[in-house]
This record gives sequence, structure tokens and C-alpha cells, in this order.
Amino acid sequence: MSELRPPHTPHVLQKFEHPDWTVAGEPRASVALTRLDTLWINTGTLCNITCAHCYIESSPTNDRLAYITREEARAFYDEIATGGLGTREIGFTGGEPFMNPQILELIEDALARGFEALVLTNAMQPMRRPRIEAGLLDLNRRFGRRLTLRVSLDHHGQALHEAERGGTWDKTVAGLDWLAGTGLSVAIAGRTRWNETEADLRAGFARLIAQHGWPIDANAPAPKTDPRQCVLDPNDPGTWRPCRPPPWPPTGLVWWDVFAIPSGLAAASNTNPANVIPGYFKMRSRFVDYAGLYVLHCHILIHEDRGMMFSVNVGKPLTTVLKHH
Repeated sequence: MSELRPPHTPHVLQKFEHPDWTVAGEPRASVALTRLDTLWINTGTLCNITCAHCYIESSPTNDRLAYITREEARAFYDEIATGGLGTREIGFTGGEPFMNPQILELIEDALARGFEALVLTNAMQPMRRPRIEAGLLDLNRRFGRRLTLRVSLDHHGQALHEAERGGTWDKTVAGLDWLAGTGLSVAIAGRTRWNETEADLRAGFARLIAQHGWPIDANAPAPKTDPRQCVLDPNDPGTWRPCRPPPWPPTGLVWWDVFAIPSGLAAASNTNPANVIPGYFKMRSRFVDYAGLYVLHCHILIHEDRGMMFSVNVGKPLTTVLKHH
């Protein structure tokens, strides 16, 4: 392999002009893809309900992301095979995936290729249509527990669940009842936004699950929980450390796109029985080749509308000023 060298250009490189080289003639940092464990497919933004805090503002009228087709998904599976990416699982999210007219075919193709399939659903009318129910039973008969449906039940109590999703409790619970009787692999996705401890939240779901006889373990660990996550106290620098011994981050990891903010921790004391240590996360960025003002933003447009776009001013000495638009 020939040695990597800066391009021979008749002019001085400008900032971000070349994809591989900086203005200083140094190679840009890059990260090699070694494995794609889960491929997430958004089936479309249309949903049968409108939730208060939907990350993509799905609704019965939001069709900004068109339904993905069977052929488009097959092209992704082909890329996985060609690239030898070692993918274990295909996840389907939305919107409500069961509103996509080809959802059964999308799931079937993933399973037939040897992947596990995970479908996020509200378990309401779109899933309960006779054609969909019959298709799910067939997929379960042919592929068994390689197919899992994760139902969004935000809280174990009706009032808080419906504070997020409107009058949906009865239909979602009925959908879970149906799934539980089919032998399909089922999970529940709840939320931790009401200042409950994880223990209390799991206990509440355990009571609800036992009441209905659903084959779900409320005390099972969250899937793929990162053991490095921990609760940090912003007032105690002694807690500002990784949650496991080095090496950290894993060898070769130089860019991490999504960081999980740990949940808060109830820590009652004699002086403050209701004390809650908030989840805490600190990220430091190193600016190498550009001093000046530019925009840092999320690529999901509705997230930008909510403030996830701001100007960054990198100066000398290295000080950063953040200003929301």
C-alpha cells in the first residue's frame, strides 16, 4: 500500500475543503467500521396516535418520512452481507411500524436472512388488524423467539401513561393481552421521567404484569445496558470518573455518537428525605484545526427546532462559548 500523502494542489487548502486532509496538511481522524450489531430501520413517521414527547413528532398526519419499502430494506441487508458487518439484529421503529403496508414482509425478510428482529409498537389498532395478527402468528410459528415485539407502556399506572399518550391505556393493555396469549416474545418499554427510583418503577410494572399474567420479567436487565453507566454527583468531583476500570473507552474507539445520560438516583439523607442526585454527564471536545465561529447541530430537523443547534466560537486560548439560536 502506498504511503498516504497530502494532495498536490496548486493552492493552499481551505478549511474543510478536502475530505481527508486538514488545512495544516495533516490527515483527518477517521474511524473504521468493524461491526454493525443492530441496524435500525425507520418504517415511516405516520402513527395512529400523537405522543407528547415523540422524538420525531410522529402523528396521523406527519408523513415527512415516507414508508420504507421491502426492496429498499433488502438493499440494506445486501450491504450487510457484502461488507461482512456481523449484524445480529434488525430493529423496526417509526412512527408506528404496523402502519407500513409492507411491515410483515420487512420483518419476514430480516428473519429469513438470519437476523433477529425487534419491532417497537404501541400494540393498538394497526397491530390488531386481522391480516397483521395472522401474519405475526405465522412468523412466530416459522421463526420463534427470534422475533420480539417491544410495546410502549410508559408507566405502570394509567394516568401517567396517558399523560404521554392520551386515552390509549385500554387498547395498549388489550394488545399486550393478545400478544401474551400467542407465545410471541414480548417486552415492555417504560419511561423514567416521574422521579421514581428504578426499583419502584420495576416493582410497579411487576404488579401490573402479574395481574395480567404477561410472560415478561420486570426485573430483567435492560437490553444491552452499558456497565459503564453510573450516577455521578455534579457537586462531588470524586464521582467524576468512568464506572469501570481502564481501558476506557474501548481500544480503537475515537468517536462515540450517542451518549446515555444516567438516570437520577434517590439518595435520601437526614436533612433532605426527598433528595435526588440528577443524572450527570460531561463531554469534552478537542478542537484541532479550526478557530472561529461555526454551527454545531443535530441532523434531525425537528431536534434543531427544539434547540439542538447552536453556535460554537473556538478562540485562543481555547475557550468555547455556546449560544442557542
